Amino acid sequence: MIVVSESDQAIREAARGGLLPCAKAFGIAERLGVAPDSVRADADRLGVRISVCQLGLFGYDAFGERRAAHRLSAVPPELRRALDEATDDGRLACVAAWRIADERGLPRLLMGSAAETIGVRLCRCQLGCFD
Repeated sequence: MIVVSESDQAIREAARGGLLPCAKAFGIAERLGVAPDSVRADADRLGVRISVCQLGLFGYDAFGERRAAHRLSAVPPELRRALDEATDDGRLACVAAWRIADERGLPRLLMGSAAETIGVRLCRCQLGCFD
């Protein structure tokens, strides 16, 4: 008898067409009480790719775009300050971008676009999809 882990089962149930949206991966991690990057590792092992990054950086192919983040006309000064303060050597960690968005009640997707607009590179994906 083959035993399927809870993570494997959850990933298979949530994935569509070999893709698992970032938000669903985080939901699985939270529900199972495991680190988000372990869900991504299990997804990789199952041949399932993470898609629809909550910061808009990758996984939007089904919408005709590689990414959803794009340059904005402007970034409000207070948001720019918060991003600048959280940036280290021109790089902003995914978790910091999420925190800034959540503290201000802004969509996380907007943080990816704001970062791109001010020339900050997002790094250290919490799922381990990029460094």
